[in-house]
Amino acid sequence: MPTSSLDKLVIAISSRALFNLEDSHRVFEEQGLAAYQQYQIEREDQPLEPGDAFDLVKKLLNLNVLLDKSRVEVILLSRNSADTGLRVFNSIQHYGLSITRAAFCSGDSPYRYIGAFGSHLFLSTDGADVRQALELGVAAATILPSQKATADEKILKIAFDGDAVLFSDEAERVYKTAGLEAFTASEKSAANEPLSGGPFKPFLAALQQIQTEFPTGEAPIRTCLVTARSAPAHERVVKTLRAWNIRIDESLFLGGLDKGEFLKAFHADVFFDDQQGHCESARGHVATGHVPHGIAND
Repeated sequence: MPTSSLDKLVIAISSRALFNLEDSHRVFEEQGLAAYQQYQIEREDQPLEPGDAFDLVKKLLNLNVLLDKSRVEVILLSRNSADTGLRVFNSIQHYGLSITRAAFCSGDSPYRYIGAFGSHLFLSTDGADVRQALELGVAAATILPSQKATADEKILKIAFDGDAVLFSDEAERVYKTAGLEAFTASEKSAANEPLSGGPFKPFLAALQQIQTEFPTGEAPIRTCLVTARSAPAHERVVKTLRAWNIRIDESLFLGGLDKGEFLKAFHADVFFDDQQGHCESARGHVATGHVPHGIAND
């Protein structure tokens, strides 16, 4: 795990997750790099439309305003050159986002700078970069095209799947290899044995630390566990979080029910899950990040 800042929650994000660059990317794919460069330079004073992670980033940065100190930093990581990336930075300024640090890599993957920036989370539309970030020990997700409900709530709401996201995939491996009955029996017998941490445990812990800096009951952050588990497999999850000394605001044990409607009801700003099926259900309602980690992605 890279060394993260002790006094800041650091989010690294790709330009295509932050802004809608579909038109630009189409030019690159159909006409090549030179045409793409010219396209961006000619339009560098035209703000880009917000991307699928834009609202999440805006709410995260607003925590600094509410706390009157810098507790969240967002780093831009891009395959653009600094020249073509000028449109991205101009768009950042247009929307008033307090993003000042960036790495422009001129076609190369920027994932190698994730650890150097001390990032807790990496969001990208490039699945290969996300996998490499996970291998570095950083929470990472591929941001999917999503239908996002327009909520005027000022509270930042982040939802997580459990196994292979907040927790390791040790229990999920039992389910995948031996079935539901064996999984239930295994989890019941291991109810008092905390699960190992998954890739998003440090990110959740960092979020909770920021929550504690607000007066009790007034934190503009809510977290939610949305898991396909049901009783009696819920007990190990509850006791694991207790052993970690991590509190989560809401927990939904759905027993295999479709997650999408529940995430819509929670008004999640983003949901992280390792399984493509759950991500497909979720992205019809909320911004969704696929976490390519664990046995479901082997």
